[in-house]
Amino acid sequence: MRRTASLVLLAFAVFFAALSPLMRWYAFPRLAKIPPSQYQDVVMEAKPATLINYGTMKAQRVSKVTIVQTLKGNVAASDRIERTAGRDVVVWDTLSYIAGPDGKMVSEIPERYIFDAHSQAPVHATGEMVDGDPVRRQGIEYKWPFLTEKRDYTYFDAQTRTSAPIHYKGTRTFHGLEVYYFEQTIPWTKVPLPKKMPVKGITSQAVEKMGTTRWYTTKRMFWVEPVTGAPVNGQEIHREELRGGDLLPGGGKVTAFAGHVKMRDDYVDSTVALVTSQRTLVLLLTSYLPWGFLVLGAALLALALYLEARSRRPGPGATDADRVTEPKPKPTPAP
Repeated sequence: MRRTASLVLLAFAVFFAALSPLMRWYAFPRLAKIPPSQYQDVVMEAKPATLINYGTMKAQRVSKVTIVQTLKGNVAASDRIERTAGRDVVVWDTLSYIAGPDGKMVSEIPERYIFDAHSQAPVHATGEMVDGDPVRRQGIEYKWPFLTEKRDYTYFDAQTRTSAPIHYKGTRTFHGLEVYYFEQTIPWTKVPLPKKMPVKGITSQAVEKMGTTRWYTTKRMFWVEPVTGAPVNGQEIHREELRGGDLLPGGGKVTAFAGHVKMRDDYVDSTVALVTSQRTLVLLLTSYLPWGFLVLGAALLALALYLEARSRRPGPGATDADRVTEPKPKPTPAP
């Protein structure tokens, strides 16, 4: 009976020991994915800020500027792209809506971001764009990969339509979570004017024909929870200028927008709560279950070996006839 039990335990030990690496290296890449239907919005504010007055073409100090970033998963588009991409794809239709202190629109920039559901690597397909301009992204945007590493990444900048390194600057603690801090600085760069202008009757094409150009620089900062790869906080020290042309006689320049943009506190709290719950699920696949199965397999193996050893020993009430002994040689008779 003990031998049968030891064989059953040995079989379970082998099963759980084999399941441990399968959970980490096979199940995790297939189960840890961004859902294609995800919806999320974040409100950021710059208080105070500098904003252009298009009536006077002069910069003025305002109490705050609000940026609302809306992210919506496009399930129909992801299904269509997956049929040819051969992998799980997520399509995010995003909108960055900037409003002045009176709530009126300053600018809005739509994007379509297409990426691999697990690795977050960009997937190039028809429809990838920023403000209606086709783009071909390199690197990440909005989210880091699962199990983020302590290294620099390539990050896509929607204003310049180019990618540049975003640098790992160390590990920090944010709202009780261990996070990786990243920074990226974009130097002054000429960028396109938004397609939708805040003044009725004025278009970006008309401004460009007048010879006025838009320039931009920013210092981008992210606090990233490394298990999920999700930023729990983001800030930008942002500055835009209009330069030259007939709008600014004499080749002058004016600040179009400047401010330290930060996530609103209530959105920071809700993001931390969401990421904390998702972190537990990812750790189940990458740490808790693989190590748990490995320890369980080792314990079952030890128990199986113990039972097997006991099954080979005679019980305490066994007689000499029950014991297996070597027969003694018979003495040779004397001649």
